[in-house]
Order: sequence, then structure tokens, then C-alpha cells
Amino acid sequence: MEFWERNFVEKGEMWGGFPAHSAQIAKDFFLTKNIKEILIPGFGYGRNGHIFLENGIDITGIELSNTAIELARKRFGPQTIIYHGSVVDMPFDTKKYDGIFCHGLIHLLAADERTKFIHDCYEQLSDHGYMIFTTVSKQASIYGQGTAIGTDRFEMFGGVNMFFYDLESIQTAFEKYGLIEVREVEENYPFYFITCKK
Repeated sequence: MEFWERNFVEKGEMWGGFPAHSAQIAKDFFLTKNIKEILIPGFGYGRNGHIFLENGIDITGIELSNTAIELARKRFGPQTIIYHGSVVDMPFDTKKYDGIFCHGLIHLLAADERTKFIHDCYEQLSDHGYMIFTTVSKQASIYGQGTAIGTDRFEMFGGVNMFFYDLESIQTAFEKYGLIEVREVEENYPFYFITCKK
């Protein structure tokens, strides 16, 4: 909690105002599936939210950092629901969503938290809904840096813990949650773009 709150306080919109490459791919995918409403766990200050809204897809966010939510409120106003809390405490509502888009968050969680988070997202999907996760790959140049705190998991960047996925660990984590595709996508590091269907 403190790591992200501190970073949002110090750096504000630290990833700039443009959506991630993955958000653009997800938007196109959701449009082909006629998805009208999505949940975005790890909403941050909302840089990935606008691309969906501009294309007629309603959004609801979940965000841990109060400062990030305050930044997001300036962009989105009060009409966009942003729940304050950790994704490990999902669900925050009883709604079922047509889609879920979670960018660059799951690899920050501990093993038991990742398992619960994937399950909770799947439970909040409507039937035939899609969930998309993006996560850092073991191909990233930062893999192995910092202090090892578990298999493929390292403490780095002054306090953030990161788990690095490969195709095998993705298969293990997502196979019972409707995994339909894994593709590689380039962000600031090599990422995996993981698509599941309920």
C-alpha cells in the first residue's frame, strides 16, 4: 500500500496520459465482442479508462491508492464508479461484468493473492464474458534483479514485489478459468496478454 501511495503522491501521473498498448488491443477486442461494460481492477489514475469510454464501453474501477483516485476524479468526474480498496478484497459489488481488463497488476500479488484474484474476477464475469490480464514476462530485462523472495518472484524498485510469468505458469494459473489465448505484447517490458472466456 505505502509503495504505491507514495509513488502517486510523488510522481502523480507517472505513466503519462496515453493508454497502454494493451488497453488499445483490449478495446478493439471488446468492441468485436460487443461488450458494453467492463471492470478495471488496478485503475490507477485512469489512463487506460478513457479509451474504453470514448468507444462506448462503460467502466468501473478498483484502486488501492487514494491519491490515484483523486487524480482519476479530475479526469472522470463523479459518474464513474471507482472503488477504493485492494483487488485481494474483491468483490466490491454484486454486478456481473461483460469484460474485465487488468493491466500490469497481477504480477504484483503474492501467490495466494493471484489465485484468489483470478477466481474473483472470473466470478464477476457474466456468462460468455471475457477477462484480459496483462503481466510482465520472464523475457523482461529486469527478470532476476533485486532479491529473490520465491520462485520467479523478486523484491525490486525499492519495495515492489514482482512475479514473472512464463507460458507454463500462465497455463497453470488460468487453465480452469476459460483460457483461450496468450500472446506477447510490448509495453515498457515484454508482457503477456492473457484472454479468458467464461
